[in-house]
Order: sequence, then structure tokens, then C-alpha cells
Amino acid sequence: MKIFNKLVRDKIRDIIREGGGIPYTEILSAAAYITELDKKLDEEIAEYQESKELEELADALEVIYAICEARGYTVEKLQEVREEKRRLRGGFEKRVLLVSRD
Repeated sequence: MKIFNKLVRDKIRDIIREGGGIPYTEILSAAAYITELDKKLDEEIAEYQESKELEELADALEVIYAICEARGYTVEKLQEVREEKRRLRGGFEKRVLLVSRD
């Protein structure tokens, strides 16, 4: 038996069953879910840092969307805040590295 103890996507149980396995799972409380989402975000970012693959960025974005919803935000509000910060402070297109400041 392989032990995972990690948050997985909703259809993973079905995928395991289709492959002939038996998934042993539990449903998390709201607080535990948020804790596991935060861990999952770290995991997905680490996987992206290692592979630099677009698929890993998509996984990280999916987790970010789930965190928004779990914390009572909407994806639309996230986008609104992102756009406002961009309007006020800019994006990252100019590739500016701040070396020092007085």
C-alpha cells in the first residue's frame, strides 16, 4: 500500500479505481482543507520551479482558485485586485531588477 496523505483533484479516486486500485480517502473539514490547499500550493510551485512546464503553472493556478473559494473570495475579485495592483504598481514586463535603494 502506497501512502500519500495529500490533497488531490476530485476525480483522482475514479482514476485510481479505473486502474484497478482502491483509494482510501477522507473528506477534510473546512479548516483542514485550507491548510492542505496551502501545502498543495507549495507543492505545485516547487514542481513548476523544477520543470518550468506550463502544466505545472496551470496546476498552481487551479490551487489558487480553490484557495480563493475556500477563503470566501471569488476568482473575479482576485482578478480585480490583480488588475488594480497592476494599474497602480505595474506588471513585470520591463524586467526591472531593483539592486539597491537609499
